[in-house]
Amino acid sequence: MFLLPAAIFFIAFFILPMGRLFIVGGSGSRGWSAYAAILTDAVYFNALLATLGVAAATTVTTLLVSGVAGVFLQRHPFPGNRLLVSLLTLPLAFPGVVIGFMVIMLAGRQGLIGTLTQALGGDRLVFAYSLAGLFMGYVYFSIPRTLLTIMAAAEKLDPRLEEAARSLGASTWRVVRDVILPGLKPALISSGAICFATAVGAFGTAFTLATRIDVLPMVIYTEFTLSANIAMAAALSFVLGAVTWLVLALARSAAGSTVAAAG
Repeated sequence: MFLLPAAIFFIAFFILPMGRLFIVGGSGSRGWSAYAAILTDAVYFNALLATLGVAAATTVTTLLVSGVAGVFLQRHPFPGNRLLVSLLTLPLAFPGVVIGFMVIMLAGRQGLIGTLTQALGGDRLVFAYSLAGLFMGYVYFSIPRTLLTIMAAAEKLDPRLEEAARSLGASTWRVVRDVILPGLKPALISSGAICFATAVGAFGTAFTLATRIDVLPMVIYTEFTLSANIAMAAALSFVLGAVTWLVLALARSAAGSTVAAAG
């Protein structure tokens, strides 16, 4: 009954756009070798590596921070707990350009960090316009997207499993490794995949900060607007979309079901 609407939706919003991108990507002066150029041309390949590298670093850092903070905030209610969670999720309201501007205010040429390092007798520290600045911006907007998911998963963990493990002599580290992390596994994988996919395709923050570096969204923008190389922009877009889809598909397969949900 619902198969036809689902098929129409899938064809209209996935097959047709991706198919069109794929065909346009092979229609330029390079022909179908445009896809090979992503790996053989140093500019495109380095942009791909930079994009995947900063996305991976963002994902790992975000999961570490959100995992610890999410479990703590869920397990240890205190006065102001809800206010703190609201403040931590505030970046959800900001577009990428605003987050990029905030990074410039912190780590730009006239930023707070540079002013402090210079006041302490050192050189003015400026890193807003590098991969480090982009990483900072990505982590800032990724933490709220994973924190709430992990808090919801932590709420469903059965504390009796942890008590049983401790009663059997398990150390705190073993309880975390063998009880808490398996229980959070689906949430960690799914939110990590979304974090990675978002960082791979984020444009607003990169547009604001990436004056010295090239990541794929910026390269696509440059190829399309400045070079009028629509075919190469389409090929890069197809690869970017395919990588994102693959990560999300693998995460969905790997997430499985929680093993430590509350009974």
